[in-house]
Amino acid sequence: MTSITIIGGGVSGLFSAYYLQKAGCQVTIIEQGTFEDGCSFGNAGMIVPSHIVPLAQPGMIAKGLQWMLKSTSPFYVKPRLSWDLMRWGMLFWKHSTQEHVQRSIPVLRDISLLSKKLFQDLAASQEIDFGWHERGLLMLYKNADTEHEMAEEAHLANGAGIVADILTAQQVQDLEPHVRVDVRGAVYYPGDAHITPNLLIKNLVSHLKKRGVWIHENQEVIAFEKQGNKIMAVQTKNTNGERSIFKTETAELVIAAGAWSPILTEKLGISLPLQGGKGYSFMVKNIAQNIQIPAIMLEARATATPMGADLRFAGTLEVAGTDMTVNMNRVRGIVQGINRYYPDMEVALPEKEKVWRGLRPCSPDGLPYIGRVKSFGNVTLATGHGMMGVSLGPATGKLVAELILGGKTSMDIQDFNPFRFG
Repeated sequence: MTSITIIGGGVSGLFSAYYLQKAGCQVTIIEQGTFEDGCSFGNAGMIVPSHIVPLAQPGMIAKGLQWMLKSTSPFYVKPRLSWDLMRWGMLFWKHSTQEHVQRSIPVLRDISLLSKKLFQDLAASQEIDFGWHERGLLMLYKNADTEHEMAEEAHLANGAGIVADILTAQQVQDLEPHVRVDVRGAVYYPGDAHITPNLLIKNLVSHLKKRGVWIHENQEVIAFEKQGNKIMAVQTKNTNGERSIFKTETAELVIAAGAWSPILTEKLGISLPLQGGKGYSFMVKNIAQNIQIPAIMLEARATATPMGADLRFAGTLEVAGTDMTVNMNRVRGIVQGINRYYPDMEVALPEKEKVWRGLRPCSPDGLPYIGRVKSFGNVTLATGHGMMGVSLGPATGKLVAELILGGKTSMDIQDFNPFRFG
């Protein structure tokens, strides 16, 4: 049995543990907080093969600069003197081209479809309950400019083999018989799906524990013990104030720590271009007339996902390092957007303590980092998924297991090389 240590208890780390344990490895997961704190827990829960256009795309910088001038806008970069942020920004600008979009489309499509298939297989096995539903996704828009953009995106999707249907306002309303939807139209992706992320995390953790995976919460990594070009052990301390230092010996190391991954790779002498993109979510409970199909409200850059009788709203992207404070102006922007699209819901601004926040690990080109670390013989990275961490979780875990066990990977992953920027 190969001893493997995974740093990070988000979806990427948990699914890496799932597939490695299934292959007979002894797995240990180290999480600096609790599983409820991670970005995966409060995610919008959308499984989106439709998302084949990377965040780095033409026009995104201009939009971002415009959004930054408004306190309730969906995008914000926290000003700070940081070489890492400057480098990330320059790489983002460099990759905001049509050529990069065209190169990225087949790669994002393939990993998304792989991940959806693995979700389907897991749901069919009934090993773990995570609220799997295949109802598609509505991309709602209210103005003509967005309609034009979405028509182009639908054309790209259909050309890549992802079905995208352009709907009128009435056709959107026909799909949502219980809730009034005020839109100009939508693009409907029938191949998308959704889950309940907190249910996935809870039941996946329970499943792993039952199968002998060692899980340590509230453990901060403070050092790595090296021998030659290999990591032999991980030193951690309890984040609850205890002074004890713990050591976990390992044959293989996986860093899947989301937005905190660059802090860990720095200890290995590796500078990883990655920024935390803070997002918020909150739940409206026991809705009598709920929506049926998850939706992205495009102009508001907010999402709505039905989860049983409840409805989770999420949104914003604050590039703010590892700052975890809640900015209620951004939350107010989400609420204002919701009420423009679903006017009869009359969603109120939630209390601050009921707002969940998490950091999405954003690479500068919009593609994840999945691959071996060239300077170490036993280290693998799995991070940088941006807003698609939950959606790409199973595929990431499967690919990590294949890399470590030396088998052929389920898809070509050279575009996910963690060292593609030099």
